[in-house]
Amino acid sequence: MHVRVKSTVAEMHKAASHGRLGRIGGIVLVAIAFAVLLSLGTWQLERLHWKEALIAAISERRSAPPAPLGEIEALAAAGEDIDYRSISVSGVYDHGKERHFFATHDGRTGYYVFTPLMLADGRALFVNRGFVPFEKKDAATRAEGQVGGNVTINGLARPRLSEKPSSLVPDNDIAKNIFYWKDLGAMTQTAGIAADRVVPFFVDADAAKNPGGLPVGGVTRFDLRNNHLQYALTWYGLAGALVVVSGAYLYRQRRRDHSGE
Repeated sequence: MHVRVKSTVAEMHKAASHGRLGRIGGIVLVAIAFAVLLSLGTWQLERLHWKEALIAAISERRSAPPAPLGEIEALAAAGEDIDYRSISVSGVYDHGKERHFFATHDGRTGYYVFTPLMLADGRALFVNRGFVPFEKKDAATRAEGQVGGNVTINGLARPRLSEKPSSLVPDNDIAKNIFYWKDLGAMTQTAGIAADRVVPFFVDADAAKNPGGLPVGGVTRFDLRNNHLQYALTWYGLAGALVVVSGAYLYRQRRRDHSGE
């Protein structure tokens, strides 16, 4: 009988010891999770500041007086960000080499017309002249808008893409002259222009009206989402909820231990 009592006491001590170890392990895991949630919230705040600075920079670039092509080229060569920089450039459109980028505009399906603007130095600059509806892909259906002679284009510089932006984006249909992503190299090659004779970025033309109304210019999108504050509050809220839930659990456990349950 005496041996049995000692055995029971030992088992109780062992169970209590295991319980404490389990509780300590749980606290450690909660602390790790709490630290991770806080770090995610802080990271989103950092992203918020970055996005706000980017939006402010883009707004400043868009509202700046148009810079000449040479100035934008110098910035690009120096590794500066040229995206959305206001630019002015003159040349002659080579309409026979226009490329078509699949797009939607004001709820309609169609194409952005990218046309090489031939510069005085013999180089070409692909200009996104704007949107045409699906049924107006053939340039012959909008002949009035195929302006000839020397023109001056005001717009925004846009960098080239080094690769397809996502595996979900279809491959460009070169045979049908339909581009699903802006591959400047492919546009250049299929237009029969030497790669070393093309300016290494695009220009989106402004909303100045073209004869006949097509293409519709000024199609540059500025939908830079900025949900980082919402994300930060979500992570911080989860961290707070974790503390509350864990605290309540530990409180109940302590009361149970004290009551001998």
